[in-house]
Amino acid sequence: MSSLTDKIEYYLKRLLMQSSSSNEIKIQRNKIAEEFNCVPSQINYVLKTRFNLESGYVVDSQRGGGGYVKITKLEFDSKEKIIEKVFKQLDNQISQQKANNLLQRLFEEEMITKREKEMLAHILHRRSLDLDLPERDFLRARLLKAALKALAKNN
Repeated sequence: MSSLTDKIEYYLKRLLMQSSSSNEIKIQRNKIAEEFNCVPSQINYVLKTRFNLESGYVVDSQRGGGGYVKITKLEFDSKEKIIEKVFKQLDNQISQQKANNLLQRLFEEEMITKREKEMLAHILHRRSLDLDLPERDFLRARLLKAALKALAKNN
């Protein structure tokens, strides 16, 4: 059975797919927390880890009595724009979690296959990059940039 975090993520992504604008929803943390019988901080955790820029989302909060959280899924005109945007997001170093988020996004945008995603994840994993931090994160970023350049040439 999947975790509560996975269930909340799936629920929010389903709401996004069902949205009339199809790339934006407004939710209230407390209502979602009630629906899943959890604390609002659990919703914050899902938003922070599953709906971030690396994953292709922008989250904006409006506090106050009628407060809400707006989740926007970023859309692109072409696959080239996706690669360009992801490449620009990459710093000189990247954590394993952020790299995995980017790979998942590339997979969801059908830029890479599931096999390619898994292969790159293994290559970029901390066990494969047998270095101490911060060198490991620098190497991971260089390898990911090289993979993106190869993708850009093939599209």
